Amino acid sequence: MGILSGNPKDEPMHYGEVYAVWQASTVAKGAVSCYQAYLNHAGDKDLKKVLDALIDQAKLEIKELDTLLTDNGITPAPVMPERPPVKLEDIPVGARFADNEIAAAIAADASAGLVACSQAMGQSIREDVGALFGKYHLTKAALGVRILEMVKEKGWLIPPPLQLKRPEPVKA
Repeated sequence: MGILSGNPKDEPMHYGEVYAVWQASTVAKGAVSCYQAYLNHAGDKDLKKVLDALIDQAKLEIKELDTLLTDNGITPAPVMPERPPVKLEDIPVGARFADNEIAAAIAADASAGLVACSQAMGQSIREDVGALFGKYHLTKAALGVRILEMVKEKGWLIPPPLQLKRPEPVKA
């Protein structure tokens, strides 16, 4: 048996795993800060619920990823300060993000998060690291579906060009 056998938590992380975990932690810290700002700008109650869920998920990821880094002797990036709540009415209209803008931004973040999780899963040789990113992938996919349903329901979705008329098949 080699160094990479037995309990995965006793195995060393390779540089790709270290960077993926560190990057995911850092991105989650930025997401908490950004989503807290979006929460201040959001007016729609459903959008606020989704933002709360995204913030809770990002905080969970920070806790788990930073623990993994610390347990492996790597110093995580610092946590950003909490943003104070602000009344929507106190933000000037011209400086405010619209609900549909926030929804588009969080949808794009969810999509990018799925790709990042897939990449981390694919490069992981430690089963626990791959499984952790698999868990995050499933959660991000579920949140992505929630966001998609919300933007459709609210009329905020801007679809790509739709194929309304299908070409006739060519018979050879």
